[in-house]
Amino acid sequence: MAAAARAQPNQASLSTRWRPLLALAAVPILSGCGRIGTGQELPDLGDRTIQVTATTGQVADLAREVGESRVEVTALMGPGVDPHLFKASERNVEELIDSDAIAYNGLHLEGKLGELLERLSARRPVFSVGEAIPENFLMSPAEFEGNPDPHVWFDPTMWAYAARAMGNALTSLDPSHREHYVETVSAYAQELEELDRYAGEQFAAIPDQQRVLVTAHDAFGYLGRRYGLEVVGLQGISTSTEAGIRDVQRIADLLVERRVPSIFVETSVPRRTIEAVQVATADRGWDVTIGGELFSDALGDSGTPEGTYLGMFLHNVDTIVTGLRGDNSE
Repeated sequence: MAAAARAQPNQASLSTRWRPLLALAAVPILSGCGRIGTGQELPDLGDRTIQVTATTGQVADLAREVGESRVEVTALMGPGVDPHLFKASERNVEELIDSDAIAYNGLHLEGKLGELLERLSARRPVFSVGEAIPENFLMSPAEFEGNPDPHVWFDPTMWAYAARAMGNALTSLDPSHREHYVETVSAYAQELEELDRYAGEQFAAIPDQQRVLVTAHDAFGYLGRRYGLEVVGLQGISTSTEAGIRDVQRIADLLVERRVPSIFVETSVPRRTIEAVQVATADRGWDVTIGGELFSDALGDSGTPEGTYLGMFLHNVDTIVTGLRGDNSE
């Protein structure tokens, strides 16, 4: 089935397992959006298109899905850009200042950019979509020093909360078009529901012993929790952490023990560490392939299916399933 066709929601096929997303979409959009800074009087932009600057491709795509014709969105970070290490240029700062509102993921994903966003919040509305997700849904791995894992988009049921947060934010700036945002959030929640159903069905086809996802950094924790995969990242959650020889050896031993057929590179992380794992595994007598390239912290090129959240997620699901089932060859 083509990716575009799979992404379209089919209500007749939905089981009761997926009803929570529809229930979330039915909750009215309310004021209050978790923006940085309080007390500022928000402008009413109902008479024109809202200029939104988003940090990552995921957040930018979400703004376009929820805002549709009511917004014009600029993404600071393009394909292959690592948000953990991103530093704003002078042009980036100008784009932020010139926008009507700034949308970002939050949960420390954007690293040093967070300080700039906090300063800018005194001048314009700044909204976090990730920080609108209930705290009890977030994972806080020990290696991230008590901070939550920011890669929340890898669980579509959590990304539905981000969609509602985006609807809240745009409604606060554009209250006369509130019903528009209610409708777009509801429609997008249904697409996320169908995406979740498809992913669950596909991941279920991977043999239990081979349900180990090895990537350069641990961006896929929520994906693993949602769909029952053991996720192993060489560099931890942030790419600012370097992988050592012991990490490579430990993962190579795991791959041999479990007879995992594939490991994966990421578009926003250099592939040399994953290639080192491949060599170490071969030295132990087990040939593991590079199962493909996954999108982790960035979307694909604009105009391609992977340039959208739904297309990126579908690509990752199909690539992982093919690799871990051993259906591919390098």
